[in-house]
Amino acid sequence: MKIVLLTIGKTSEKYLIDGIVHYQKRLKHYTQFELLEIPNLKNAKNFSNAELIKKEGELILKQLQNSDHLVLLDDKAKDFTSPKFAQKLQSWMLSGKKRLVFVVGGAYGFSEDVYARGNEKLSLSKMTFTHQMVRLFFVEQIYRGYTILNNEPYHHE
Repeated sequence: MKIVLLTIGKTSEKYLIDGIVHYQKRLKHYTQFELLEIPNLKNAKNFSNAELIKKEGELILKQLQNSDHLVLLDDKAKDFTSPKFAQKLQSWMLSGKKRLVFVVGGAYGFSEDVYARGNEKLSLSKMTFTHQMVRLFFVEQIYRGYTILNNEPYHHE
């Protein structure tokens, strides 16, 4: 199973890029992982929030394959502990899915079309994080999930 993290905008902070690269290297031991960054829309400040959400949604949907299992990272969704997320990761692996795509939307969330296409929603926390930080946190959680599934001494209860 290939895991894809699809984001709106590039990660600009060096410390976040370094952290993401660190966990991407670690993940190679367990799975194929790809970070796909959709560039920010040009002249985004000229759009209303609704127009921005719609245009970002169109860009997200263009990146998807019909067989993708789409999980929206949404702050209003159900959140998991790391061990429960590891179990969920395992259930996705056992289901035979070829590509599992997680999406971090833009600053104003997802369009109705993206919500309609999504198979599941997942929250990382009830707290609010920047969209750039979420990328690092999520890549680390995928790595943590694999170490939990392999009984490796990374996660501590």
